[in-house]
Amino acid sequence: MKLNYRRTILIGLAFLSITAFWQFYDNEIPKILKYNFGLGETLTGVIMALDNVLALFLLPLFGALSDKTDTKLGKRTPYILFGTISAMVLYFVLIQVAKPSGNLIFFIIVLLLLLVAMGTYRSPAVSLMPDLTPAPLRSSANAIINLMGALGGAFTLVLTMVFIDSNTSAAEVNYTPIMCGVLAIMCIAVLVLLLTVKEPVIAKKIQEEGGLHSLGEELENEEGNDANKGKALPKDVFKSLVFLLLSVAFWYMAYNAVTTAYTRYVSEVWHLNGDGYAMTMMIAMVAAIISYVPVGIVSSKIGRKKVILFGVVLMSICYLVAALMPVYSGIVNVFFAIIGIGWAAINVNSYPMVVEMSKSGDIGKYTGTYYTFSMAAQVFTPILSGFLLEHVSYRTLFPYAFIFSTLAFFTMLMVKHGDSRSEAKKNVLEHFDVDD
Repeated sequence: MKLNYRRTILIGLAFLSITAFWQFYDNEIPKILKYNFGLGETLTGVIMALDNVLALFLLPLFGALSDKTDTKLGKRTPYILFGTISAMVLYFVLIQVAKPSGNLIFFIIVLLLLLVAMGTYRSPAVSLMPDLTPAPLRSSANAIINLMGALGGAFTLVLTMVFIDSNTSAAEVNYTPIMCGVLAIMCIAVLVLLLTVKEPVIAKKIQEEGGLHSLGEELENEEGNDANKGKALPKDVFKSLVFLLLSVAFWYMAYNAVTTAYTRYVSEVWHLNGDGYAMTMMIAMVAAIISYVPVGIVSSKIGRKKVILFGVVLMSICYLVAALMPVYSGIVNVFFAIIGIGWAAINVNSYPMVVEMSKSGDIGKYTGTYYTFSMAAQVFTPILSGFLLEHVSYRTLFPYAFIFSTLAFFTMLMVKHGDSRSEAKKNVLEHFDVDD
């Protein structure tokens, strides 16, 4: 059994287009709200949190809806097509009409509609990979998907560096060139996906070759496809799923707290001024990107759970060491690189473990559930960690991360299902085999 790298890269185009937009949203929308509409930090933060709040409802909803969809284009492609086109139109209106209008209410309404449009197709887009990838290969495939996402974000960052003059005031930035670039990559990505990834054809071929080889598929085969629809998972599998989802929430609470507050922490605790410290966050990101594919290969050999536990231990140790450091030192960069590797070990494997336990007709539903727990953590943790930073001490940041990362380790120990069950390989080179 060999991973079809070409197909996986093409599937990843949907995620690439999504991250290209979110990179712009995260970087530039707060600046527009503050400098063009004069909003304060608190209100800007509330509006910026709306995407996570909406995701709690939209991602499971449209994931489940796509499970029940049956068209000539497949289950997921119609949502990807409709969502991308809607988002592109609203994105154009947001930048070219709502922003120049100076009307805050109009701008927020268009922004909310845009967030809804993005929410309609994220779960279907992500579900496309496990739909069309046999279960033993999903960790490696998810590594490719993550790389495609990183490329989308990098594309928008390059556009930003090229078209935004550092000497231009924030209120006078012309976002039209960046918007055109992002719209172009979204359009190209969805067109290529539509022309090359024929969902029904690929799904039929996979079934002819033996199916997805997942635990969920085995459960369906045991009970019968028709009789099994809508039935609950066996208790032991459901228990593993619950503990896995709790682990997802815990490690997101740890990691997101650090990434959200780190820039303030180094100033308040380590008394480091300027923006040189930002390099540590970049190092963590680069280390994660470099680690994606090797982590996927290792996971297929020794198992997803072991790799995740190893990643959680790495991150927990680094959080603890950072908590004990009285002043900033260059060694921090090393520990953040290790955090990036640990995060890659978790990210590559956690989603495939969730969908491994889902029945083939429920992949979109379980994808949405996975995102519900990760997004809920990202909504809740800035509030809780922020309260501790403000009312106790900034030194609570890394102990906070260590506690939740450690909790994730223990809940992960309770997960007994969802691991990869790959076929034995004759030699390591077989991991690099690619189907035409």
